[in-house]
This record gives sequence, C-alpha cells and structure tokens, in this order.
Amino acid sequence: MTPPAESAYRRFHLGLLRGASLMVPRKQRAEWWREWHAELWHVRQECVPIATVSWRAERKVTSFCLGAFQDALCLRRHSWRQEPLATLQGSAAQCIFWLAAALAVTYSIALLLPGVRTEIHPSRYQVNPGLILIQDAHYNNDSPATIPLEEFRIWNGRAQRYFDGLAFYRIGREAVSTGSHSKARWEVAHASSNLFALLGLPVRFASPAAEPDDNLSRVILSDEAWKSEFGGNPRIAGTIVRVGSRQATIVGVAAEGAWRLPGKTDAWLLEPDSEIDSFGMGHVVAHLTPLGQSEMLAAHVPISALNSDDPEHDLWGASLDERTRGPLGLYLFTVLLAFLALPAVTSVSLGEYTFASHKSSWSGRLYRWCFLSAKIMLVLAIAYVSSLDLAYWHATSYSPAAEYVQLVASFTICLFGMKWVLLDQRQRCPVCLRRVTNPARVGLASRTFLAWNGTELICADGHTLLHIPGSPTSWFSTQRWLYLDTSWDFLFAGQGVG
Repeated sequence: MTPPAESAYRRFHLGLLRGASLMVPRKQRAEWWREWHAELWHVRQECVPIATVSWRAERKVTSFCLGAFQDALCLRRHSWRQEPLATLQGSAAQCIFWLAAALAVTYSIALLLPGVRTEIHPSRYQVNPGLILIQDAHYNNDSPATIPLEEFRIWNGRAQRYFDGLAFYRIGREAVSTGSHSKARWEVAHASSNLFALLGLPVRFASPAAEPDDNLSRVILSDEAWKSEFGGNPRIAGTIVRVGSRQATIVGVAAEGAWRLPGKTDAWLLEPDSEIDSFGMGHVVAHLTPLGQSEMLAAHVPISALNSDDPEHDLWGASLDERTRGPLGLYLFTVLLAFLALPAVTSVSLGEYTFASHKSSWSGRLYRWCFLSAKIMLVLAIAYVSSLDLAYWHATSYSPAAEYVQLVASFTICLFGMKWVLLDQRQRCPVCLRRVTNPARVGLASRTFLAWNGTELICADGHTLLHIPGSPTSWFSTQRWLYLDTSWDFLFAGQGVG
C-alpha cells in the first residue's frame, strides 16, 4: 500500500475510534481508548499486508472499528443503569421520591373526579350553622320526602320560638326548554324563595343588572347542568327558560358539589310559598335560634314546637352539620383508630442502638427522626387522598355510602401504611438511612439459649451490621444495630464509606 493511502486509512480508523470514545463514560474513556488503540495496531498488523493495497483487509479493519461503537454504547447503557441508580438504590431519597410520586398520582386522579374535587374543597358546601332538616319520625333516614306543603305553610305562619327561618323544597321531574328547539327533562327542586339564603350557599355569576321580573320565578342551575346545557357560559344570568308551564329567569349557578341535602337536582326553581304546587311531599329546612340551639344539641331531636295540634305526628330534626363537616374530620378519626390498632399488627420498637457516643450525634438522630416523620406524613397524605378517590370515584355529590367507604379505606391504608413505615425504618442503617442488604442466617435454632441465632444484614456502605433474633429471648428480644469501626473499611473500598 502506498504511504499516502495507508496514512489516510490510519487516520480514518483512528477517527472512528475517537468518535466511539465520546460515547464512553468520562471516567472510563482514557482506559478504553488505550485498549482499543492497542487492539487496532494488532488488527492492522494481522490483516493488512505489507507494501500492497488490499481493500478487503481495510474493510475488515473498518468493521473492527465500527464494533467499537457497540462496545461504547454497551458501556454507556451499563453506566446509566448502574452508576446513577447505585447511589440511590435503597436510599432515603429514593424512598421519599416514590412516596411523593404516589401522592402526586393519587392527587392527580382526585382532580379528575368531580366528587373528590368537591370533597377536598369544603368551603364550597359549608352552610350556615344551626340548620336542621325536619323529617317524619317514622322514617329512619332523611332521604324520603315526608312533609306536605300545606303543613309547612301552617308552621311558617305561626310565631316560632325555636326557629327564625323555614324553607321548603320538593323535587320533581319537569320538562325544561333552554332554547327555541332545546327541550329536556330535569330534576327540578320547587323551593321556597329563601332556601339559598337560609342555607348560606353562594350563587355564582349572579348579576344585579340581571334581576328577574317580579312576575317571573327565579332559577339557579346546578354546576353540572350549567356545563352540559349552556357550555359553562359565565354570562348565563338573565337567560329566560321555560320550566314546565311557566317561564323563569336564570339568576346564577350553584357551586360544584354545594348541594348536600337529600335529593339530586339539576336546578332550583325559587318561588313564593303560595305559588309552589301542593302535589307530593317535600323536605323542610329550619334555622335554630340561639335558644333552639342550646336546647336541641342532639343529632336527632324531637320537634314538638311545630306540631302541637297534632301530637300523633312525631317529627325529628337532623342537624346538617353531619352532611357539611367534610371528610377531614372523619379521616382524622380513622387515623387515631389506626394508631391505636398499630401495636396489634406489628412491633412499634425500632431496635437497640449500640453506637459510640461520637457516632450517635444529635444531628444523626435528628436526621433519622426527620426521615421517619416525612414518611409518616406522606403515607397519611396518600391515605387521605386515595380513600377519597375510592369513596367518590363514581359519585358526583355527597352520599352517606361514600362516607362508609372512606372510613374503611382510610383506616385500612393508614394501618398497613404505618406498618410498612415501621418495617422500612427498622431495616435502614441509622448512619446513612440506606436499607441493609445481604441477609445471612447465623446459628442454630436448637442453641438459642446458648449462642446467637438469627439473621444478620449489613449496610452496603459499611456503616452498620443488623442482628435480628430468630426467636426473641429474655437476653435478645429485639433487633440490634452494631457499628462497624474503621477496621472494616478495606472490605468496602470504593463503596463510599464515611
């Protein structure tokens, strides 16, 4: 081969190797280059004939150089899989990261579910204090409508000692026309004109400039109907609709999930009590005076002030506080139950520490307790949000059944979540908080009372050794941590001991 051609091929092959070396991790690049550069010299000595031109030989050398790219890519993949993850594998940072990721996923799901969105914003459905729902005492729940309108009118016409406000509503299916060609059948609540004011529920998009005609009834839309029928138009106030045989003006939109009284409704038709149809039973909401609140503190109290003329018609009043207390109070109760039940499912001891005083510093103890507290807080947050996801994934509004689902789900997740937190903490090195590994069985069960018998695990960074007894005894009842001194360092060279 002529000298110019040979020099050109040499430069070309070295350029290929230099390009491949750029893919090798920086720490291994120099050694990798020396090895492949030496191998290239041997390949050229074996394949390329002296003083002749051989294109076949040069193709073999080129194929060899192209193989360097595969080798460099393999090293890069190995470094991606091993080097970054090796510093995080089993570490405290990795544990917190995965818990935070789980919380982010559960919260993202909550934002997609209408029922959960409502529950995590209690300000949307809070009502005035001192409200009760009056029902017939012969019914054991507040779902059915049991009060006739005529009886409500009698009560409302009397001077009441315990109540300073009464409102009536009855839910029925009505044909609603929202446009020239748009007709649908809605669940409409025919309600007293003071219902929303008595409850203290805000009405969105209400405009003073769009006050209805005195001859027209007023309509408040539910959030669902507003979005589905009117496309979420914020200028909905003042729109005329036909409800049944009468025309009414839309005066606003109720907040999402604001309605928590019995019955699902698409709209509220607010009318004077004298204009509400007498057909069918309804519900009555009453607001207690300070005197009434002091004398009727129970959740279900008999009402005698309203029906003194009909002593056989027993009534009771259910406080609306139960429906508007929100899920947080129920969740805190389940957390308390879970903490009380935790000793029944796992040991709450974190083991014994046999460290020298210079190693068991206050900063190390603070680091361990901060990590444990962070895990507990994240697990409790995950339990709260995920229990709401399970309870309200198919419900768009409040329901007693969803509360029971939340109660069971939050208790179960809290209990076993806290059990995992303790088990995880017991297997983390108190120095670096990395999970100990490489379990080894030591001793014989038959010699439990004469010698050590159990499992030993070691910190991968060489800080500690964990002894877990196979059978708890009076002299070794719980796990123990043993600090490894500097004489062990040679076994963990390059592992980041310190």
